[in-house]
Amino acid sequence: MSMISPECRPLLIGSLPMADHGKATDLIFDYTPEFPLWPQLPKYKEEGMIVQYLEGFPCVAECDGKIFIDGASSLFDAEILSFYEEYLMIAEADGALDGSRFELTQKTAKGFFTFLDTARKRKGDFISLKGQTTGPVTFCMGLVDQDNRAIFYDDQLRDIAIKHIALKARWQTKKMAEICSQPIMFFDEPGLAGLGSSAYITVTQEDIVACLGEVFAGVKEENGLTGVHVCANTEWPVLFDAGVDIISFDAYSYFDRLVLYADKLVEFFARGGFLASGIVPTSPEFIEKETVDGLVEKWFKQCGQLVALGIAEDVVYKQSFITPSCGTGAVTFEQAKRVLELTQGVSKKIRTRLAGN
Repeated sequence: MSMISPECRPLLIGSLPMADHGKATDLIFDYTPEFPLWPQLPKYKEEGMIVQYLEGFPCVAECDGKIFIDGASSLFDAEILSFYEEYLMIAEADGALDGSRFELTQKTAKGFFTFLDTARKRKGDFISLKGQTTGPVTFCMGLVDQDNRAIFYDDQLRDIAIKHIALKARWQTKKMAEICSQPIMFFDEPGLAGLGSSAYITVTQEDIVACLGEVFAGVKEENGLTGVHVCANTEWPVLFDAGVDIISFDAYSYFDRLVLYADKLVEFFARGGFLASGIVPTSPEFIEKETVDGLVEKWFKQCGQLVALGIAEDVVYKQSFITPSCGTGAVTFEQAKRVLELTQGVSKKIRTRLAGN
C-alpha cells in the first residue's frame, strides 16, 4: 500500500545535459525538493542506457567499440554458474546485496552516490526519493549476443538479464529506504514503444508482463513503489496487467491513446495507482513555445476526460505527478532548465487552483 500522496507535485525523468554530478543533484533538489531523483549524465559513456547497468553481467565483451554478450566464450558456462549462485544466495538465502555484483558503483553511477549524500543532509525536506534503471525489455532488446541477436530472444540470457535488473533495482531501493520510508523505483522502457511492430512480432504481451512482474517483485521486497516510464505510445494494457504502481507517460503527445483504455484506467486509480503525467514537452521545437498557463489548461482538459470516465477530480489530483514527457539528456542545458521551470510552474499552478497550496 502506498504511503505517499503526490497531489500534482513535480517529478523528473533521470537524464540531464550536464557534466557535474554535484551541480546536477543540486538543480534537481531545487526544482523537485519533495520528490528528488538521482541524475544520469549521458555525456559520460559509462552512463548510457545499457552500459550503466552492465556491471556484473556475465560474459560482457567488446569489439570495435561494440558491446555484446559472448555466448561462445570458453568462460561462458562458468560465468553463468557464478551468476546464478550469487543470485540464489541473495534471492533465496537472504544473502547480502551490499558488496554483490548487483550494487551500483561510482564508476557508472556517480550521480546515485552524490544524490544519497545530499538526501542524507536534507532528510525531512522530501516525501520520497526516486531511483531509476533501464527496464528489462529495453535492456534485453538493446543488448545483443555474439551473433548480433537481441538477448531477449535467448531464454537463458533473458532470464539472467531480468534477474540482474531486478536485483540492481532492489539494491537501489534498499539504499534509498535507509533514508526515506517508501522509495520510488522507475524502470525506463522506451523499448515498449516497439510493441506491435515487426521487430517485436514474436514477443507476446504475456512475455512483457512476466518480465516486468519479476523486476517489480524486487522493489516490493524493500517496500518500494514501482514505476514504468514510456516516452511514446505502447500497448498500455501491458502496464496495467503487470501491476505497476506508477505509469509515467508523454501526456503532451499521447494522452489520447492512454485514455482509450477507460476500464483499465478506472481500475488503476481505484487500486491506488498513480499517473506521472508528462505534460511538459521535451522536444526542442515545443520547449520554447509552451507556457505554464497553456500547459496547465491542457492538464485540466485531460483531467476532465478522466473525470468523464468516472474518476473523481480529487482522486486524479491526489494520484498524479507532474513531469516532463521524457528526460532532457539530449537537449541543451538552457532547454533542460526551461523544462524544469515549466514542470515546477505547472505543478504550482495546478496545486494552487485545486488545493490552495
